[in-house]
Amino acid sequence: MIVTLEPDAPESRAEAVVRLAARYPGVSVQKFVFRGESISITEVHLIGSTRAVPTEPFESLPGVRKVVRVSRKYRLIGRHHPDAETHGFEYNGVQFDEKRVHVFAGLCAVDTREHVAKMMAALEQAGIRTTRMGAYKPRTSPYDFQGLGKACLPWVFELAGKHGIKVIAMEVTDARHIDEINTSLAAAGDPTGVMLQIGTRNTQNFELLKQVGQQKRFPVLFKRGMGISLEESLNACEYVASEGNPNIVFCLRGVKTHLGDPHRNLVDFSHVPVVRRQTRLPVCIDPSHAVGRMDNAPDGLPDIFHVVGQGIIAGASMVLIDFHPRPDEALCDGPQALELSTLPRFARYVESVRLAYAGIIRELGAAAAPPPASSSEPSAA
Repeated sequence: MIVTLEPDAPESRAEAVVRLAARYPGVSVQKFVFRGESISITEVHLIGSTRAVPTEPFESLPGVRKVVRVSRKYRLIGRHHPDAETHGFEYNGVQFDEKRVHVFAGLCAVDTREHVAKMMAALEQAGIRTTRMGAYKPRTSPYDFQGLGKACLPWVFELAGKHGIKVIAMEVTDARHIDEINTSLAAAGDPTGVMLQIGTRNTQNFELLKQVGQQKRFPVLFKRGMGISLEESLNACEYVASEGNPNIVFCLRGVKTHLGDPHRNLVDFSHVPVVRRQTRLPVCIDPSHAVGRMDNAPDGLPDIFHVVGQGIIAGASMVLIDFHPRPDEALCDGPQALELSTLPRFARYVESVRLAYAGIIRELGAAAAPPPASSSEPSAA
């Protein structure tokens, strides 16, 4: 059972809910505070045998907005009633919610300082303040490039600060990587921010999920497992939230099946509205790992552009995409990386589709308020 208080309710309101819950045997209580762009919402979760616990006493308490019985296992990230707000959050000056789209364009795997510098400079010129930079790379073969690891962090963070990059999505595969990122950021003077990425291969690495959830400094980009169901992925994502970190973006990246050929994976962006309906998390799409190649459609646009459009028109609010100054020299996933010359065109495409999405919502009169057209920038909060 979840008791949701009115926005910015004083602590005494939550304490009253806790005291009332203590009257019922077999029930434990956890309190969570979700801080949005302008308001904070407190939830008190009653855990255990709550079937016999009536809702009326809680509903009658001052400051209580709603009482909901929860049947899904992912109760923290779940959207348990239709009018529940998406859990947006602010990090290092960048707002993550459903009101804007952020483009995280960058290197799947950091290879050289020169390539990182060119990527960061291109982002700055395009007005994009977010990027992806893979320092730690889990690979299918032990003989493939595994990333430069902590050795590249000092100059990656330095170059990010130089070019005004505010957030870097960076995969971690071991809890010690969190400490290495923390240490390197501090040594560099905290010139940028990091969003910890849980890759598809670690979706059910539950000890890593707990460690990522226990730290509160960095938000989390959680990628769907490529070979498990959506329900299993959402339950795995709940591990992060249950350890105390609610600042999560859920990423769809395609699922592994031969039915996706000739794409690398079967594109699953039709699940964007499903994830939005079932959870309160902002939704990201990763077209690079879904498509995995640079074929053009008959209209001249790459397949990657088209699947990005499919995700954004369904309400995705973040795009994680591979770019590289020299894709032919990339040490990881070069065939799916876009060239830097394509970046301005891609940014315009994202903005155009986002504006189309806002117009469609207005025209069809959907119940949810459409995002304002002014917030359709592909990168800025």
